[in-house]
Amino acid sequence: MKIIGVGLNYQGQLQGKETPPEPIIFFKQDTSILVRNKPFYHPSFTKKINYEVEIVIKIDKPGKNIAEKFAHKYYSEYGLCIDFTAADLIAEAREKGLPWDLAKGFNDALPLSTFHPISELKSIDNLNFSLLINNKEVQKANTSEMLFSVDQIIAYVSKYIFLKKGDIILTGTPAGVAPINIGDRLTGYIEDRKLLDFEIR
Repeated sequence: MKIIGVGLNYQGQLQGKETPPEPIIFFKQDTSILVRNKPFYHPSFTKKINYEVEIVIKIDKPGKNIAEKFAHKYYSEYGLCIDFTAADLIAEAREKGLPWDLAKGFNDALPLSTFHPISELKSIDNLNFSLLINNKEVQKANTSEMLFSVDQIIAYVSKYIFLKKGDIILTGTPAGVAPINIGDRLTGYIEDRKLLDFEIR
């Protein structure tokens, strides 16, 4: 199983940077998955972990070199996640020109909701989602605002990487990224459905 992430996929996240000509791809480890709304324990190796709420797509059949017009045939479930990022580690790695895998792929860095059938939606490309911390909304977006759509992402990634059943794709986070603190409660929604609800300890 692969966990494939997309960086800077919402205009608000660019913060003055140029719009990327192609999706920016990174990976998280399968050991980063945290399920069933278990609490997240803030690790000691970082002083600053940022939250990033994202829509997730699960691949349900294998494929490579997938044309964009056929990409919708390769997934049928969606969910919600928090892509935790060790902001101090990633800043240091970027400054030194080093990989930043550890800043994204550490243990439990991906609180993940249950998955639901896309057939219940009108469109994956017009989906509202949001994140609240301590009942205050901190991130909100619609998938129509993505710079690269789900199908474009799948087409792009599959040119380089064979996608397998069970792989998941994180589709990017909107503006509003900031650090978490011990004691925070995070609740994540897709439309009016609460899919994430857990504490930081």
